[in-house]
Amino acid sequence: MLILIGMMSLNSFSQNVIDSTSIQLKKPIVRLVIKDLIIGDSFKKELSLITTKYSLLENKVVLKDSVINNLNFQINNFNSILNTKGSQLEFTKQLNDKLRLEIKKQRIKNKILGGAGLIALGGVILILK
Repeated sequence: MLILIGMMSLNSFSQNVIDSTSIQLKKPIVRLVIKDLIIGDSFKKELSLITTKYSLLENKVVLKDSVINNLNFQINNFNSILNTKGSQLEFTKQLNDKLRLEIKKQRIKNKILGGAGLIALGGVILILK
């Protein structure tokens, strides 16, 4: 009991609470800090606008690349069509030359047969006379 009474009679002390979040600045410094905060906020907005603009530009580049690839594909298709048409034209020229040669041969045969027919007709007429 004596210990208990002795402890109650002792003075105790504790630390005073110190508020470390409050800082007191002079007015000109506070104005400069406020200006810096406003400028920082405007830079954040500008940065967000620049990033959206950058993403839009990236999308435009992707779109232009796809258009260019599509045009290159069309050019390749047109070139293959031209090559096919060129080979068809060469084939038709070859066929045309063969047909002309055949027509010449047929004309010569017709002339020979026509001449032979006239000679035979003349021979028959001479024989019959």
